[in-house]
Formats: sequence, structure tokens, C-alpha cells
Amino acid sequence: MRAVWKGAVTFGLVNVPVKLYSATEDHDVSLHQVHDEDGGRIRYQRKCEVCGKVVAYKDIDKAYDDGEQTVIITDDDLKALPAERSREIEVMEFVPSDQIDPIMFDRSYYLEPDSASSKAYVLLRRTLESTDRTAVVQMALRQKTRLAALRVHGDVLMVQTLLWSDEVREAAFPALDESVKISAKELDLSKQLVESLVSDFDPEQYVDEYQQELRTLITAKIEQGESLDTAATFGEVEEEEGGEVIDLMEALKQSIAAKRGGGGGAKSDGGEKASKSSGSKSSVSRSTASKSPASKSSASGDGAKKKAPAAKKKAAS
Repeated sequence: MRAVWKGAVTFGLVNVPVKLYSATEDHDVSLHQVHDEDGGRIRYQRKCEVCGKVVAYKDIDKAYDDGEQTVIITDDDLKALPAERSREIEVMEFVPSDQIDPIMFDRSYYLEPDSASSKAYVLLRRTLESTDRTAVVQMALRQKTRLAALRVHGDVLMVQTLLWSDEVREAAFPALDESVKISAKELDLSKQLVESLVSDFDPEQYVDEYQQELRTLITAKIEQGESLDTAATFGEVEEEEGGEVIDLMEALKQSIAAKRGGGGGAKSDGGEKASKSSGSKSSVSRSTASKSPASKSSASGDGAKKKAPAAKKKAAS
């Protein structure tokens, strides 16, 4: 990993030199645009609307437009701001960890000790652990002043940038103001369904099936050439029918029954309706349930074989 920032965490007279590393990365396949006729790469040019010339990136400044006037902000202007020169992660206060709503979390960064001795780093980490507190800090990162939460992640200190309070929208939905009656039986069945799905969270058991299939498609195109039929790679997949409105009590009963029976029992009419109403599948699901393109093709082949005996019997009659 490459450090994206270098400075120090400061609280009181304590100074903890650190390096900042991005804690996450995007796993999506990177795609670009091409001309459909010849495959030529499509590139965008930065063209000035006044003189019509293509402008080099080094000659571009930023500007603010209020609708009537435009104010140009140069790189030197931005560098002159006090926050841009700051190399400190300043602790503003220590708050109970559960008081920071997860909706405010933005980007995550690891902090690495950046001194001959890591004693100050370990002291801060152990202090946060023993008090169950999160440090609210301010720092300058990528030309902006950031509000962030400094907390412990395993044996590492982590900074998670926070959204400012005016960046979180208010959830105001008129439908939630309506009075809704939930019976004790419905609530009890709903709780039973939750209990049937209780487990310890393991993020590694979930995979991004869309990205997996996209990589499979790309690999197949490389091996077989550009003129590859997509259906030949993934097999034909029938689209599910639109959802139907079903009785809430019946849906809860069917869900609990399916869990208790291991999902192998025969479905009643209500169960069939419930399966149809499940909507589109999420692109993120358990890896144990993910199917490869080959398995989809073989499944459709087995279906064809099962229908064959019935056809022969009809011909004989």
C-alpha cells in the first residue's frame, strides 16, 4: 500500500506521528468506451468554450459560478488556505462510540506508526479500547477540511471520515405518518423468521456475482474471439415474473416453515406466490448459493432430458 497522507495525531500534549493508508479498494472491472464500428478508444477533450482550443490539464483552474458571476480559484489560492497546510489530525473530543450514527461514515483509512518508537501509538489505541470511546477529529485531506472518527480496528488505529451534519438528508416520508396496525401474531411470526436466520456475520461468505460473471465473459471473449454470443457463455436465463401482493401472515408462515424444513418441502400455493414476489435477485449473495455459468447450462440440459420420456410416451399412445 502507498501512504496518501503523512502527519500526526495530536490531543493535549501528546503527538503521535502517523501515515495514512486507504483501507478499501474498488473491485469492479474497469471498462472504457469504444467506437462500435472499429473499436477505437473514445477520449474526451477539455475544450474552452470561449476560444475553442483544447486546453492542457496544467492550464486549467477551478471556478465558482453563482449564476451571475464567476470567481476563478487557482491552485495557489487553495494552497494558501490554512487547512491545506495542516499536517495534524486534531482530536476535538472523545465521545461514546455508539453515539456516531453509521449513516455519517464516508471513507476509511488505516493509520500506521511513523516514528522510531510506537509507544504513543499503542498508548492511544489502548486508551480508546479501555474507555470504549471514539475520538472526533479534524484534518486536512485532499484540499478539504474533514471531520472524522478515530477508532480502533483490531490492532490498528483507523480514521473514518464523516459527513457534515448538513450533508445527511432528513428522512421525511408521508406514508410513515399513517397509522398501521400490527397484530401480536404477525409480530411473533416475524420474530420467529428473524430467529431462523440468526448467524454471525462473515463478510467473506458473500460475493459479487455480477463482477464474477463479467470477468467470466471477458475471459471467454479473450479465449474465443470478439464475436462471442453472450448466451453461449452464461446460458439462457428466464426472467422472473412480476411480484404479486400476498398476505403478510401467510408469507411469514411459509418463510418459517421453509427454514424449519430445510427448504426441501413441497410448497403450497401461498409458498409459490411468496417465491414469485421476492423480486429481482441481489448481485451480492452467499458464495455457497452462487452458480457458475457452466452449472446454469447443465441445469437447463437436465430439464430437457426430464421432458423427453413424457414426449415418447405421448407418441406411443
